Amino acid sequence: MQKNIIIAGVGGQGILTIASIIDLAAMNLGLHVKQAEVHGMSQRGGAVESHLRISTEEIYSDLIPLGKADLILSIEPMESLRYLPFLSPEGVIVTSTELYENIRNYPDKTELLNEIRESASCLLIEAEKLAAETGNAKTYNVAMLGAAAPHIGIEATELEKAIATYFAGKGEKIIETNLNAFRLGLDNAQK
Repeated sequence: MQKNIIIAGVGGQGILTIASIIDLAAMNLGLHVKQAEVHGMSQRGGAVESHLRISTEEIYSDLIPLGKADLILSIEPMESLRYLPFLSPEGVIVTSTELYENIRNYPDKTELLNEIRESASCLLIEAEKLAAETGNAKTYNVAMLGAAAPHIGIEATELEKAIATYFAGKGEKIIETNLNAFRLGLDNAQK
C-alpha cells in the first residue's frame, strides 16, 4: 500500500492538524510515513501545503512527484487547483466549497467550483455547515478529514483513534466534538 496525499489551504485552517492526525494513525498501524510542509506567509491567510506519504514499504523522499498524488485534500477550493499538476490521473480532489478570499480579484465561486469539477474526480464539501452542526466552527478541518477518509487508505476507526489521541490533552468534550465532525464529514462523503 502506498498513498500520496497533498493537504492544502491557507494559514489558520488546520492543515498541519490534519496531517498530524493522519501521521499518527499511520504510525499506530506500523506504516512508513514521510511528511513535508511548506508554510506561506507566516500569518493567517498565507498558503500552506503538506506532502504526506504513507506506505507499507520504505519511503525515500518526502516530496510527492508531479502526477503521483492519490488525493488532494483542500480546505480552500482555489488551493486545490494550485496542486493539480501533482494529481495522478486516478487521483481525487476533496475540497471545501467555502472561499477564503485573501487576494484581490478572487475568482467567481461558481466558475472556480466548475473548474475543479472539470479538472478531476472530486468531492465538494460544505465544511462550514458540517462544523456548525457540531457547535464548534473550529472543527471545519476535521470534518474535511472525515470527508477525505475513504481516499486515505486507513480505516476510519483508526483515524478516530488518532483524533482521540491528538486531542486528548484538551478534554473529553473537545475529543467528542472533533469525532462528531469527522463522522459528519465521513457520512457526507458516503452519500
